[in-house]
Amino acid sequence: MLELIALKTFEKVAKEGGILAAAKQMNTVQSNVTTRIQRLEEELGTKLFSRKGRGLELTRPGVILLEYAEQILQLERQAGVAVRLADKGAAEIKIGAMESFTATHLPQLLGALRECCPKLRPQVTATTTAELLRAVLEHHLDCAFVGGPIDHPDLVTIDVMVQELVLVKPGSVTPADNLVLFREGCVYRKKALQWARDYQDNRYGLSELGTLEGILGCVAQGLGVTLMPRNVVELSIYRDSLLFEYLPEDVSIVPTQFIRHRSTPRLQVIESLFDSLRWLPDRAVNQS
Repeated sequence: MLELIALKTFEKVAKEGGILAAAKQMNTVQSNVTTRIQRLEEELGTKLFSRKGRGLELTRPGVILLEYAEQILQLERQAGVAVRLADKGAAEIKIGAMESFTATHLPQLLGALRECCPKLRPQVTATTTAELLRAVLEHHLDCAFVGGPIDHPDLVTIDVMVQELVLVKPGSVTPADNLVLFREGCVYRKKALQWARDYQDNRYGLSELGTLEGILGCVAQGLGVTLMPRNVVELSIYRDSLLFEYLPEDVSIVPTQFIRHRSTPRLQVIESLFDSLRWLPDRAVNQS
C-alpha cells in the first residue's frame, strides 16, 4: 500500500527537481527523502527518477505516478479541510492575509466572526499575496485576503474592498532615491516598481523589509519612499513624520479580494466568515 508520506515526498522531489531541495521544503534530512523514494520505487518495481545534470527528472512511470499522487494528496487535503470545518463543537479555520489587511481590518473582522462563532479557533498567517495564493491552492490555508485582481480557475474570489495606494515620503528630510518595499510576491511592491518604471525612469534603488511599521519607520527617517495604502499611513505610529502624494489611477487602485479553493467545502464557519465581511467599507459582492 502506498503511504501518504511517501507520495508527499515523491511529489516534492518531482516539483523541486532534487533530493536536497525537497528535504529543505519538508524540513527533514536528505537521507529520509532518499530512503522514502527508494522504498517507493521498490514497492512499485520501477525507477521514478533519472539523473539530469545535478538534478533529477521524472521517468515515464514517474510522470504517470505524479498525476495520481497529486489527485490523492488533494483528496487528502480536502478531507482534512472538511473535517476541521465540520459544524460541531469548536471550529478551526486557517486564514491568510496581506500584512496591511492584517494590521488595519482583520482584527475587526475576527471580532465580528467570533460573535457568531464563539468557539471559533482562527489561525492567522500574514505574508505576501504570492505566498497566500500558493497556500490556498495547496490547501494549507482555508481562505485568504489578497491583493488583486486574481483570476485562477481553481479559486473562488470575492471583491472585498478597493485600496488606494499613495506615495509615502518623510515629512522633514529629503528622501534617498530608494524604494523601501516588501519582498518579492507583494502586490504593493509590484505597483511600486511599475510606478518607478513608468513615471520615474527607474532611478530608484531598492531596500526590502519585512513589516509595515519597519518600512514606514525607515521612510520617516529618509531611507527612501514607498507605496502604501492611504489608510495604513493614516493609522501608522509614524503618521506625524510622513507625507503622502496621490498617484495615477493605473498605479494607485488595488482591489482586496477574498479567495478560497473552489473544492473547499462551504461549511458553516466559512459561510459565517462571508457574512462577517459586511462590516468592511466599500464591500463588493461579485464572485467568480
